[in-house]
Amino acid sequence: MNQSIRKFLAEEDGITAMEYGILAALVAVVLVAVIGTDASGTFGQILTALFNKVKTAVGA
Repeated sequence: MNQSIRKFLAEEDGITAMEYGILAALVAVVLVAVIGTDASGTFGQILTALFNKVKTAVGA
């Protein structure tokens, strides 16, 4: 029992998953910030057109 607890505490897989989760959240925040401020620019227009095409395809 004591050995399995030590093995659990030494395991680092959960830390890696947490790092990936934080990285994904940061990327999402940056994308929202860029799209929100650039909604009238080229990047915003491309994404809007892409989502409209997907919406039309799913609705059909």
